[in-house]
Amino acid sequence: MELTPPTQDLVLDQPTLDVSSAESFLQQSMDLILEDAVMKATDRSQKVCEWVPPEQLQQLLDLDLRDTGESEEALLRRCRDVIKYSVKTAHPRFFNQLYGGMEPYSMTASFIIEALKPSIYTYEVAPVFTVMEKAVLKKMMEVIGWEDGDGIFNAGGSLSNMYAVNLARFHHCPDIKECGMSASPRLVLFTSQECHYSIAKAAAFLGIGTKNVYVVPSDERGKMIPGALEELIVKATHEGAQPFMVNATAGTTVLGAFDPIHQIADICEKYGLWLHIDACWGGAALLSKKHRHLLKGIHRANSVAWNPHKMMMACLQCCAFMVRDQTHLLQRCYSAKASYLFQVDKFYDVSFDCGDKSIQCSRKPDAFKVWLLWKALGTSRLEQRVDRALAMAQYLTQQIKAREGFRLLMEPEYTNVCFWYIPPSLRQLPDCPELWDKLHKVAPVIKERMMKKGSLMVGYQPHGDRANFFRMIIISPQVSTADMDFVLDEIQSLGQDL
Repeated sequence: MELTPPTQDLVLDQPTLDVSSAESFLQQSMDLILEDAVMKATDRSQKVCEWVPPEQLQQLLDLDLRDTGESEEALLRRCRDVIKYSVKTAHPRFFNQLYGGMEPYSMTASFIIEALKPSIYTYEVAPVFTVMEKAVLKKMMEVIGWEDGDGIFNAGGSLSNMYAVNLARFHHCPDIKECGMSASPRLVLFTSQECHYSIAKAAAFLGIGTKNVYVVPSDERGKMIPGALEELIVKATHEGAQPFMVNATAGTTVLGAFDPIHQIADICEKYGLWLHIDACWGGAALLSKKHRHLLKGIHRANSVAWNPHKMMMACLQCCAFMVRDQTHLLQRCYSAKASYLFQVDKFYDVSFDCGDKSIQCSRKPDAFKVWLLWKALGTSRLEQRVDRALAMAQYLTQQIKAREGFRLLMEPEYTNVCFWYIPPSLRQLPDCPELWDKLHKVAPVIKERMMKKGSLMVGYQPHGDRANFFRMIIISPQVSTADMDFVLDEIQSLGQDL
């Protein structure tokens, strides 16, 4: 077959990267990032987002990839547009997700990571970051209350929960690793109705099946009911299934509820079940002497997921999965012994090669973002951040109670503040289905208006048979009581005509 000749001959001793041009572009782009993506993006006078509908945005960004490259000037313009039309999650009035705010130390760590481009699977290619990950995990496990253990940073809290489900299954039935599902009885796991959806996804992905995820009822506060858990364990056993794991949640996504870990741990010990704590959201409360009681009993867990990119504000993504185990369970479960990467005859201590206990090969050294952040602030200032966020949530709660037209869903346990805004036109209606049917349509309209105005971002959702309500998430130390007042003022302004 005849090949089409290249348009120009390659000169092998001539680099294809112009270092001086690259340096110029990097200098200008860093200036742009600091000005537009950091300074302006954290300025209250600027918009949280510049709303553009998708069909228009595709044209504005000129997404086509062509045969020839563009000029430096054009590329900088592209970068500026990317920043302009992106949501500014570091903005003091972004309350939409379980992360937010500007964190300079972890941001600097992120820049260094991208510049060095390491992959943390062996000590030989990532010496600093392998020992750093060990140190960060050791500290986090000490905060949990473990004397020893193992762990790994990975690409998300959902992945951490998947690690937990698979590791619990391997612990219960180790032959599955080699023999697959044919070596497995019908295994079932238990989690609350308020849990993160990643538990069901893990069951589907790992071949356990979503029907084998038994959903335990929660009380009116969103906490798992221990008695109901035990009833379901007994029921599953009578059905001929083998229970192997319970997932408890420390900080649920919507209500911010904390399951009663001590009582659940008692049940797990009674029936010999693996206890995993999804503390992705609520784990940071462990840093606070005032609030760590929310996770009382967490030291009894077999595994814990904790996301420093949430309340601790490390840059995305930054997720730790930890195991209270001294038998190298992670290594035994996931090791594939790739001889081209994990040679046993290296010239250094190969126990520092951490990649064989990961389901990933390439893996970013996300622990560095926590390490530099923790180094900069110390445990005491991290504790202050947590305490301040919860105090701010209490301030907002009191303001909601004091204002006409606002109704609190329930007293917050964490920094999830859930409430309805009731427009003047609905305030005379009695508490009846008609009111809730109409109220269900209010939050989506207000959300649309705030997005198009760009003034703030607050999430909303239904919950069970409850009509749509707003869910404020308070994290950032940049946030003030004036911002809390602004949120309520703005929601009222955007929805008073509905």
